[in-house]
Amino acid sequence: MELFILFFCAGCIKMRIFVNSIRIPYMRLPLFFAKRYLLSKKSHNLINVISMISVGGLSIGTMALIVVLSVFNGFEEVIKSLYSTFNPDFQVTALTGKTFHYSQFPTSRLAQLPELANIMEVVEEDALLRYNDQQFIARFKGVPKTFQEISHVDSMMIDGTFILEEVETNFAVPGAGVAWHLDINPNNPLHLLTIYVPKRGNASTFQFNSAFNSGSLHPAGVFSVQQEFDEKYVFVPLRFARKLMDYTDEVTSVELMLKPGANIEKSKEQVQTIVGNDYLVKNRFEQNESLFKVLKSEKTIIYLIMVFILLLSSFNMIGSLSILMIEKNKDMAVLNSLGANRKMISRIFLAEGVLITAAGSIAGLLLGYGILLLQQEFGMLSLGNGEGSFIIDAYPVKMHLADFFLVFLTVQCIGLFATWYPVKLLTPKITKSTLK
Repeated sequence: MELFILFFCAGCIKMRIFVNSIRIPYMRLPLFFAKRYLLSKKSHNLINVISMISVGGLSIGTMALIVVLSVFNGFEEVIKSLYSTFNPDFQVTALTGKTFHYSQFPTSRLAQLPELANIMEVVEEDALLRYNDQQFIARFKGVPKTFQEISHVDSMMIDGTFILEEVETNFAVPGAGVAWHLDINPNNPLHLLTIYVPKRGNASTFQFNSAFNSGSLHPAGVFSVQQEFDEKYVFVPLRFARKLMDYTDEVTSVELMLKPGANIEKSKEQVQTIVGNDYLVKNRFEQNESLFKVLKSEKTIIYLIMVFILLLSSFNMIGSLSILMIEKNKDMAVLNSLGANRKMISRIFLAEGVLITAAGSIAGLLLGYGILLLQQEFGMLSLGNGEGSFIIDAYPVKMHLADFFLVFLTVQCIGLFATWYPVKLLTPKITKSTLK
């Protein structure tokens, strides 16, 4: 029956008409033969096995690529969420100088922006910290009372409570790394955290007490956001920071928070227009530019490694097509006698490779989507031993439609190369004695 269809369809090459019952156009003849060769039972079981291995190899490679990219997206979202707890949407600093007067800052004009949710004054400075007999150099960050509501950093507390001021009493909230270096115990009321900063201007003497301003606070709790912040920052009240630095209304930066769903780029342009060229506006990415560049570089490197693995798996398809072309040499001679030229024969095997690639990539994407969906809903693959040593319990995943398109196009390009090479190399050799 297959031989009859072969003769019947090949006759259409000269007549350029539709086959009567199955109505296959001339331009679709290569695809029709490719389907027959891929789906029908071949004379040698080895070719069936190799073809299935080719499809399976591409499917597994495609699945692995989309899963790895989605997991990297998930980790990136986790890191962004951690940094969003600490970093604002925009940070405005003076283009020249260390501080600027908040009274001269266009606060009222910024408050009129519909996408702006909060404006916060900040005073930051490096300082020497002393607790009991321990000393450590860190950076204090003076923030107003509204900081707790804006940043939700209280959800990252690992000891004590997040409180900065209560009536006239000031409190400090150090990071976990700072607390470890100083051996801070928030539950011990006998010891205070003392902060030393150099006095503004030239000191009149080299004596320690007259060269530094100092202030003491009780540590109310310990936060943990990310190692970079935990070993660097201590939160203190804004009023305490200004008094310690001999400031009146000076600030080192102004932090802006946007409403959910706000357009980041558009809002940044509006803020920069309002504050003018004397100030520098940084979004969350620019505040941690090196970190996000590393994340993107790692994702790119992993993508290239997985593409290389896919290239290796494509050799199965090269072998499958090569054996199939050799086996179907007699069929090509029949087609040649009915009018098929070398170009038509090449199209048949190119279509065969395209079908194998499409089947493998679609199956891999569907399988990867299923795995990612299960991980997203149930967290099947956990992190660590499940004892809460990590911020998250399971590997995070974040599926992007653009990644699915990228993976599909990547596999198609690899499959096209794996198809073109044996067709280009073997077609002239196996058809030399039979084709025109």
